[in-house]
Amino acid sequence: MLIKLLESVEGINDILFGWFDNIVENLPIVDFAKDAIIDSVHLIPFLFIIFLLIEVFENYFSHKIKDLSKGSKKFGPIIGSVLAGLPQCGFSVVATPLYINKVITRGTLIAIYISTSDEAIPILLSNPKMFPSILPLLAIKIMLGIIAGYLVDLFYPQKELSVENNCIDEDEIGCCSHHVHAELRKRELIFHPLKHTLNIFLMILVISLGLNWCFDAFGNDVLNKLLLHNSIFQPIIASFVGLIPNCAVSVLLTMLYMSGVLTFASVIAGLSSGAGLGLIVLLKRNTDLKDSFKIIGILLGISITVGLILTVLG
Repeated sequence: MLIKLLESVEGINDILFGWFDNIVENLPIVDFAKDAIIDSVHLIPFLFIIFLLIEVFENYFSHKIKDLSKGSKKFGPIIGSVLAGLPQCGFSVVATPLYINKVITRGTLIAIYISTSDEAIPILLSNPKMFPSILPLLAIKIMLGIIAGYLVDLFYPQKELSVENNCIDEDEIGCCSHHVHAELRKRELIFHPLKHTLNIFLMILVISLGLNWCFDAFGNDVLNKLLLHNSIFQPIIASFVGLIPNCAVSVLLTMLYMSGVLTFASVIAGLSSGAGLGLIVLLKRNTDLKDSFKIIGILLGISITVGLILTVLG
């Protein structure tokens, strides 16, 4: 249903922005900048619809994640990986305090970190040509999260989990500085998706301008060589880039993949290591710094490994 809705929006984009496209085409600026502006503006309706749906979804499931405590050892990696794989932006932020307070296992946290894709899925959904990539990407990341989660719990077992989950911070901050635990209000239902759409639109515009300039100045071949296209080293670089705790990184990785610079293996690696703002919460609130770096190391190692495997198989 969502894909059909987005396809219908694409059909009316020319009507909505035809006048705007004519204005931009007549501006005294270089062609690559015109293309970046037009393409970015055309994404606004897609992004708003997606983020509006995500706002409702995230509000509902940010509370449901607390139920992971009931079966964290047995089913935590499965539940966490599946829920985190769905488009939303605050899941890793909500899950991290649960781990710190020993409500969920380390494996469940790793599963959630690997499965979440931050802004990648909304951006892929905003481009109908990328629809065939979405299900394979989600399936690989969810399965990887589940397998990694159970392996981590097997080889790095923890002491008994806490049976209390009422010590969780109800004011955890997600993207756009919104409270991921806040009760859904009609005002926020519209205001936050609008703000989120504007923020991501600006990121896409800036990144599009940069990429278009690179393609125009140096050509595809030079940029591909610079970013080691089809090299076994590209997934390693992408994995390290993905660790940067900022949603702009997932936007960059996704757009590099859409432009053909990053391979499918590399975008999987980069998005698997990218836990979004969850890593900031982990480093800020976990008093066991050694444990935090162990989690980051495990996350990086798994992401690099799967990237290399997919590169060899591809």
